[in-house]
Amino acid sequence: SGQLRIVMLRRLLLWRSGVRQCRAALSAQVAYKGSEMITVTDRCVQKLRQLADEDEFLRIMVEGGGCSGFQYKFTMDTTVQDDDKVFEKDGVKVVVDSMSLDFLHGSKIDYEEELIRSAFRVTSNPQASQGCSCGVSFSLK
Repeated sequence: SGQLRIVMLRRLLLWRSGVRQCRAALSAQVAYKGSEMITVTDRCVQKLRQLADEDEFLRIMVEGGGCSGFQYKFTMDTTVQDDDKVFEKDGVKVVVDSMSLDFLHGSKIDYEEELIRSAFRVTSNPQASQGCSCGVSFSLK
C-alpha cells in the first residue's frame, strides 16, 4: 500500500508537470484486480442532461492539492484526448484521463444537492483513505 502510494504520487507529479512519457514506463508498476471502471449514478446522468450541450461531457481530473493531498476537478469539456477513458450512460458521457483513472478506479460519480451546495461528487472511492468535509479533496490509502 505504501509502495503503491509512492508510485501514484510520482506518476501524478511527473504527468502534471507535462512529462507524459512516464506513463508507459510506470504503468507496469501498478496493477489492479478487476476492471478500471467507475459508476455513474442516475442523478449524475439527469444533471448532465440539464447542463451539457449536445457535444459536451463531464471531465473528471485528479490534481495535487486540497486540504488532504489530492483534489477532484470537474469541468465541462468537448474534446476527448488519446489517453482518456469514456464512460457512457443513458446518452451522457463522463471522461477521465488515464492518470486520474488510477486514483478513481472503483469510484462512484454522483450529483448531490444540499442546502449550502449542489455539485458533482466522487463517492465511494476505494483508493481514498480520508477526505475533507467538502468532499473535494482526499488522501490515498
